[in-house]
Amino acid sequence: MRRSGAKMKAVAFYTLGCKVNQYETAALASLFARRGYRIVEDFESIADVYVINTCTVTGTADQKSRQAIRRAIRRNPEAVVVVTGCYAQVNPEAVAGIPGVDVVVGTFGREGLVDLVEEAMRTGRQVVAVREFPAGCKFEELPALFTTRTRAYLKIQEGCRDFCTFCLVPYARGPLRSRKPEAVLAEARRLLAAGFKEVVLTGIHIGLYGCDLQPPVTLAELVARVLELPGIERLRLSSLEPTEVTPELVALIARDSRFCPHLHIPLQSGDDGVLRRMGRRYTTAAYAETVHFLRAKVPEIAITTDVMVGFPGETDAAFARSVAFVRQIGFAGLHVFKFSPRPGTPAATFADQVPGPVKEKRLGVLLEVGAALSHTFAARFSGRTVNVLVEGKNEAGFWEGLSEHYLPVAFTAGGDLRGLIVPVRVREVKGKLLCGELLTEYS
Repeated sequence: MRRSGAKMKAVAFYTLGCKVNQYETAALASLFARRGYRIVEDFESIADVYVINTCTVTGTADQKSRQAIRRAIRRNPEAVVVVTGCYAQVNPEAVAGIPGVDVVVGTFGREGLVDLVEEAMRTGRQVVAVREFPAGCKFEELPALFTTRTRAYLKIQEGCRDFCTFCLVPYARGPLRSRKPEAVLAEARRLLAAGFKEVVLTGIHIGLYGCDLQPPVTLAELVARVLELPGIERLRLSSLEPTEVTPELVALIARDSRFCPHLHIPLQSGDDGVLRRMGRRYTTAAYAETVHFLRAKVPEIAITTDVMVGFPGETDAAFARSVAFVRQIGFAGLHVFKFSPRPGTPAATFADQVPGPVKEKRLGVLLEVGAALSHTFAARFSGRTVNVLVEGKNEAGFWEGLSEHYLPVAFTAGGDLRGLIVPVRVREVKGKLLCGELLTEYS
């Protein structure tokens, strides 16, 4: 482990998992930057400190977290290696047991992270600072530092109370805590002043935003206030439960073009029996009704989702119903993953566990279905103009970015367009990729 010195130290970050983790990594980077550390963009570079922000939603996420930790240790054995995030919160002993890990912190109480790192530098001893969530704990204010000028995540909420039978998130993230509207608006203003064109409101369970505040505030009310801010050009939500798509929220999407017409609404299964065993709080009929309501108000809205295969007790017939329902809804995109028994969750002990090869086969089926659905949705924009937030150039020299419907776009154009929202005429659709050219009247 490297001891402290006068030279400016470099810190590199690696993020696994969700948009909340991406926000939190940026917030941790801000803590280090304020203390004089240099932020290294490439995790593979030599740094004095490596911070791995872990995920534990599946067994694969745990494995990838461990791989990233060991990669950092090999890259610079003298560096301070910090492990934080959900995997660290629920399994600190396993993380601390990896030779070369110097600091272990969970998912809260991270405002003092730099002090813990410097303590480890000074003493040469491992620091484990993972705590249980105290009663009445509040939202932890950690404003983020983003190094790009395109899309910024803004965390508005923390925690979950649903306790789905397969999920560790309530244990990893603790109880519901909402960020005060004034703090959300203050950070949004700072992000807009820094030049960001798009703000993504994120959290663990954002549909319940504000129910714990006094007086209570709804997500729709917060969104309306953010849209009033000068300079905002795009607003997105990260993920929303189907039971929390309210008429007020849908009305905002329908009337304000800056509120991107894309919602990620987790399904998990298209079979009602499986949904009950998962502890999900809706039926397929209720989910379909939500989608019908959305499309009636916003006809071309992009709806993406998560679907799990191989949940305990998922028979061939149940899986067939799930596939049929996914096709019936006609999603714009699927995130498909295999059930992974998480120790400590009820589903890990359920009977009728699905064999691995069966899960793998079902995964392949749904991935093919998802690819076809994505292409079908994307193809409707062939010959049309979409607005693209430009993120950069790819290796082939094409500009790349995302449309308002969250579709990837590649196009040709001169000049420096990074961070701008530009109109692109779609000439070809490859899978879900829209290929086109910048409108001549714009260039």
